[in-house]
Amino acid sequence: MTVSLYCIFSYSWNNHFHVNIQAVVFTDISLEKAVEFDSYCHNHQPPIAFIKSEIRGLFGSVFCDFGPEFTVLDVDGEEPHTGIVASISNDNPALVSCVDDERLEFQDGDLVVFSEVHGMSELNDGKPRKIKNARPYSFTLEEDTTSYGTYVRGGIVTQVKPPKVLKFKTLKDAIKEPGEFLMSDFSKFDRPPLLHLAFQALDKFRNDLRRFPIAGSSDDVQRLIDFAISINESLGDSKLEELDKKLLHHFASGSRAVLNPMAAMFGGIVGQEVVKACSGKFHPLYQFFYFDSVESLPVEPLEPAELKPENTRYDAQISVFGSNIQKKLEQAKIFMVGSGALGCEFLKNLVLMGISCNQNGKLIVTDDDVIEKSNLSRQFLFRDWNIGQPKSTVAATAAMAINPKLHVEALQNRASPETENVFNDAFWESLDAVVNALDNVTARMYIDSRCVYFQKPLLESGTLGAKCNTQMVIPHLTENYGASRDPPEKQAPMCTVHSFPHNIDHCLTWARSEFEGLLEKTPTEVNAFLLNPGGYATVARTAGDAQARDQLERVIECLEREKCETFQDCITWARLKFEDYFSNRVKQLTYTFPEDAMTSSGAPFWSAPKRFPRPLEFLTSDPSQLNFILAAAILRAETFGIPIPDWVKNPAKMAEAVDKVIVPDFQPKQGVKIVTDEKATSLSSASVDDAAVIEELIAKLEAISKTLQPGFQMKPIQFEKDDDTNYHMDVIAGFANMRARNYSIPEVDKLKAKFIAGRIIPAIATSTAMATGLVCLELYKVLGGGHKVEDYRNTFANLAIPLFSMAEPVPPKTIKHQDMAWTVWDRWTITGNITLRELLDWLKEKGLNAYSISCGTSLLYNSMFPRHKERLDKKVVDVAREVAKVEVPPYRRHLDVVVACEDDDDNDVDIPLVSIYYR
Repeated sequence: MTVSLYCIFSYSWNNHFHVNIQAVVFTDISLEKAVEFDSYCHNHQPPIAFIKSEIRGLFGSVFCDFGPEFTVLDVDGEEPHTGIVASISNDNPALVSCVDDERLEFQDGDLVVFSEVHGMSELNDGKPRKIKNARPYSFTLEEDTTSYGTYVRGGIVTQVKPPKVLKFKTLKDAIKEPGEFLMSDFSKFDRPPLLHLAFQALDKFRNDLRRFPIAGSSDDVQRLIDFAISINESLGDSKLEELDKKLLHHFASGSRAVLNPMAAMFGGIVGQEVVKACSGKFHPLYQFFYFDSVESLPVEPLEPAELKPENTRYDAQISVFGSNIQKKLEQAKIFMVGSGALGCEFLKNLVLMGISCNQNGKLIVTDDDVIEKSNLSRQFLFRDWNIGQPKSTVAATAAMAINPKLHVEALQNRASPETENVFNDAFWESLDAVVNALDNVTARMYIDSRCVYFQKPLLESGTLGAKCNTQMVIPHLTENYGASRDPPEKQAPMCTVHSFPHNIDHCLTWARSEFEGLLEKTPTEVNAFLLNPGGYATVARTAGDAQARDQLERVIECLEREKCETFQDCITWARLKFEDYFSNRVKQLTYTFPEDAMTSSGAPFWSAPKRFPRPLEFLTSDPSQLNFILAAAILRAETFGIPIPDWVKNPAKMAEAVDKVIVPDFQPKQGVKIVTDEKATSLSSASVDDAAVIEELIAKLEAISKTLQPGFQMKPIQFEKDDDTNYHMDVIAGFANMRARNYSIPEVDKLKAKFIAGRIIPAIATSTAMATGLVCLELYKVLGGGHKVEDYRNTFANLAIPLFSMAEPVPPKTIKHQDMAWTVWDRWTITGNITLRELLDWLKEKGLNAYSISCGTSLLYNSMFPRHKERLDKKVVDVAREVAKVEVPPYRRHLDVVVACEDDDDNDVDIPLVSIYYR
């Protein structure tokens, strides 16, 4: 796709720029000129998408006009929903039931197509059909199927996403009749119409006075309010009944300033609109969007003197927030965890805001990862020559180039329980705020627990493709991150992945598992044996189970029957693996479970979602099969250190080498057990003679090792998805697609295979920019201090739809007991080296009967155990040393214990963590 974009920052418009332009973006233009240019773009053939955006202090706007008729090819960018058919009735309307493997995501009115339906073949014509009465596992068709064939089995139903045509108004018409505004915050339901007026009033002010209002000038504020009143009166019946003059005051006072967080947020929104205009993918913004963050302003009113410029790079920010807030920003002590996509954007924003750009401030950034090639598409502080270098160090250096006054420390430590000697109590206590730039829930949960423990604000965010979210975790005001969690992703049963796949995800999961087993785990096991044969044998004997037996068998197979010494051996290995995986195993499976097999309950075994497989016949004339053999042979040669001959990339010579391989005939075996239990966690089953078999295998392995050359070692291959020349994805895509052919599952290209098998989280720069901008708007509130919970905002946004949803954070859950109340943010402290009995008495005075005291994973005291009463007169710290083997590090003055309590009515009461300051 060719994209043409013209960004306009002035009023010039040269005819030679018009050729093949698909979109124009205006960021600073008078309303009169904008109307003129928009009219040209709207009426041009083909129409040119017109986007106008302004940022005025803490206020912003976007207007989009994509022409008289704009076709949206994909309104949301989501994969079409699918379902596996279980039955279809011969009715009017027909009832379609699907397997309860996954809930259907269809909605009434959706269009769907059917495929692979046996019996009622009339539905396989590819014609979209409308559904109604959508339920979690069923729906009805707006179609009479009484005359159709009787449904037998099978069937896939897939959502069809029809194009959508939008008719945009010109800016001239939309200004007068804006229609519905895109809302972002329903607590400000009446705000967009007022801001619609405010931006027009500011345009009038600039036209008449040739300047912006001066920050802190009451005369300029009044002039702008007068303009707004005049415009409002001209609207007749559409005029607003009342104008919020306080809001207009804030708007006028800060209108000259372009703030970095607002620029980041609106840059993300506008950037995504440009992509929509040029691709037809995702639903455009229709047509006005207004946003403000006046809650970010200081709680106390600002004096005009605070807003005066100081001839610094922060004058725009000072004109909005005042010099006192600017000093707080520069002296802030911030801990940023992660310096990847979000981290790079955060660093850029923070240094432009002046965060920690003072000797009294400090920004600590940590990330234990290094830069990879795939990072460069969205982590803009990195360059090609930084690949392989630590992310945190490179990002910090790049940030200092943006603002040399940044006081930053870059670390390569993973923030975790193992690094609490680095991120110790003094470190956490010194912080003003923590910014998460992480990509996994486990790390987020740990940082959240630390912030709760030390009562530090946590600014949390994340992205997923065009979606982003932000969450503010503020001590004593909001719930913490860990208070609510998404349900874990559903994992496919092991037997489904290994024997009964019914979608390409199953095939790719299996493919990656086989890749790692053949090319990484088995060579690693071989090396472990060769390095220490005796120790390896001892470990196998100690385990004595089916897993240890299977492991020994794989090592023996690798060093004996499948050992490679020439590249032709590697080709033989790859060809025989193909036969094993895609022919022999399928033949064995269908021999054990024929197509007409029945379950113990009398139902067909091969009923949905199971798909009956067919074995593949290898053909050297099939390029995909030959390429799989080539890639697999090359990686096999790599593990054995065998040189790759030049002729392998010649298809004719490669086919000739493959044809030399002698493939034995397959004979199915009787009594083979294939796991069909979806709850099974292993495909192996232990047997009574495992120990004896293991002894035989160890003896055989020791004999094989004597035949190997001294110093022989294998080279395990660790999966790397981002190098397109290493053949890793060629093998995995080949594995998955050959298996998909077995089961009549649609195949995927290498890019799609990389996305799924590489477990790539979709990430784009636009949503990242928006998320970080929103978080930095909240950071003004955190560092300014004094804000109430209703001033903060959590956000969920989807730039694809587009959807912006902002809401106040949820307050923490309060627990009450007698005249006391506490939340997750509270911690009870006791000063003194007390005994267990004294701790129990201290709680008793609060009306709490403690029956259990623990430290870490160890139980220090339980009232049900008589021997624990002997510990009552011992110091709590001494009991922890003796029982829990806890040694409090020198930098810590206290010991934390978890106490389980009941009230006098035997009701459990969750109390805060108890910290005993004994030093």
